[in-house]
Amino acid sequence: MTDQFGRNIKYLRVSITDRCNLKCFYCMPHGAPAVQHRDILRYEEIARIVRIAASLGITKVRITGGEPLVRKDCVQLIKMIREIPEIDTIAMTTNGILLPEYLSELVQAGLNAVNISLDTLQRQRFRAITGCDGMPDWKALLRCCVQAGITTKTNTVLLAENREEWAEIAALAQEFPICVRFIEQMPLGQGIMDEQHTAQAVLEQLRGRWSDLRPAKTQDCSAPARYYTSGKLMGAVGVIAPMTHRFCRSCDRVRLTSTGQLKPCLSYATHVDVRARLRGGASDEEIQELLRQSIYQKPANHCFGMQTDDAERQTMNRIGG
Repeated sequence: MTDQFGRNIKYLRVSITDRCNLKCFYCMPHGAPAVQHRDILRYEEIARIVRIAASLGITKVRITGGEPLVRKDCVQLIKMIREIPEIDTIAMTTNGILLPEYLSELVQAGLNAVNISLDTLQRQRFRAITGCDGMPDWKALLRCCVQAGITTKTNTVLLAENREEWAEIAALAQEFPICVRFIEQMPLGQGIMDEQHTAQAVLEQLRGRWSDLRPAKTQDCSAPARYYTSGKLMGAVGVIAPMTHRFCRSCDRVRLTSTGQLKPCLSYATHVDVRARLRGGASDEEIQELLRQSIYQKPANHCFGMQTDDAERQTMNRIGG
């Protein structure tokens, strides 16, 4: 369906947990309270919401967290969503820690794509950013994903802590046919206080290594990333610049939090409580109308950098990464 500004909303991001096996300071700082288990949507509830959303035109679902793979039987949810005929793409965003254990099962269940959070290639820096040890063998993990035949991307948040590594991280696209993406940090949680690093800064660093870096000939206008290629890259590098280059005009997504709150826009606290209606006995038709109204009222632009009383103040793990 379309919202009030004529955008075709076809992409639903679904957080299935606020828990994570890492504690990245910009997403899930120490001391952040956990959601009570009773408040988290059950898989059957998530599948029902996705099925109803699909009747309104949703065709792509991304499973997020927290870290989705820390929730038991995550593979089963992928199977349930794959049974919905209208859904043609099921993707997952993960920190990669548990992915080697579940990758084969996830692909068999119907997972099409994976985005792996990768903020550093250095073990000591990994611990500083995540608060944990156990950095994956990134190259082995990426090789497995490529061999599994699923679309593979990495996400690197632009931080002061990893600035010197941006080109080295991008070089993964020289070795693998993947998309290495860099994301401007958004002013949510810890990000409100952190120094901001821009997409322009990372592109300048990358052009110092690949002088022929140029915009890719084919760009998905509805996607937030702008992609760049080089004759020396097997894959591509992308930049997502919500702070310096708004892409709201082409935004095609809404978010469902792990507690069943549908958010038309990441930056606003505004939401509708789908869980309450589900557990209150609402029919599919009533839930459909609730989703329809919420999607239609999606705001024109995000409010990052603006002074507004209804700005989102929760951490990313509570919203859905």
